[in-house]
Amino acid sequence: MKIAILSQDPSLYSTRRLVEAGEMQGHQIRVINYLRCYMNITSHKPSVVYNGKLLENFDAIIPRIGASRTFYGTAVVRQFEVMGVFSANESQAISRSRDKLRCLQILAREGIGLPVTGFAHATEDIDGLLDTVGGAPVVIKLLEGTQGIGVVLAETTQAAKSVIEAFRGLEANILVQEYIKEAAGSDLRCFVVGGKVIAAMKRQGAEGEFRSNLHRGGKAEKVKLTPEERSTAIRAAKAMGLRVAGVDLLRSNHGPVVMEVNSSPGLEGIEKASGVDVAEKIIEFVAKNAENGATRDRIQY
Repeated sequence: MKIAILSQDPSLYSTRRLVEAGEMQGHQIRVINYLRCYMNITSHKPSVVYNGKLLENFDAIIPRIGASRTFYGTAVVRQFEVMGVFSANESQAISRSRDKLRCLQILAREGIGLPVTGFAHATEDIDGLLDTVGGAPVVIKLLEGTQGIGVVLAETTQAAKSVIEAFRGLEANILVQEYIKEAAGSDLRCFVVGGKVIAAMKRQGAEGEFRSNLHRGGKAEKVKLTPEERSTAIRAAKAMGLRVAGVDLLRSNHGPVVMEVNSSPGLEGIEKASGVDVAEKIIEFVAKNAENGATRDRIQY
């Protein structure tokens, strides 16, 4: 089977592991920098061109689209979809999950547990916004932030007002969420492939750090999920339409709450912490569905 991995950097751990897993299973794997692709958009014979050559006869693609490249990256994924190529994650699902506000609204509509969240652009009613989420302490996030960047814990009302005013001066869209104190700076990363949680880890933030991102010095360990946590992760991925997803949960006093649903979750931390060959599971899922001509409504798990 011929599989393309859409990635800007073939040396990245996640990309390398997918290549290794694919080749181990006997597939022909090619890494393609999606930013260097261009497209012929036509109803007669749509195509994607890379380095001056048509990308033809691919059975499947695995998108590894960077957050800052979502617009163009999803356009390339969509073009492959138009060409009838199976994608591990569809372009619409990637776009949906990358919009943090839209993601939370969809999860809320599906009745999935969330932190109490307020959203604003340039509101002057800061007191009202803080009251919406129950007051300080609160977590304030830039809507476009990634890997914990643009996330601030405001422990007092005055601190929250100062941060919101600063973001307002930048005309930034912000989310204000209740602070889940009982999570104690940790979260759960649940890796969902084909409607199943195949691996999970607990990430603990560095001392004095409320963000648990591994990019910010957090540590990870294998964790056993409760049935409710497992179900929440699966439902969240399904609500986004993602076949491959990293779902981040917090353990709150009122059950698991979803913080984020990631369409291109990294493999390094989860593989090392859980001991699961996640890359192998992804390749198996993609190959099985591409081989059987799966459509949106006929995915095999």
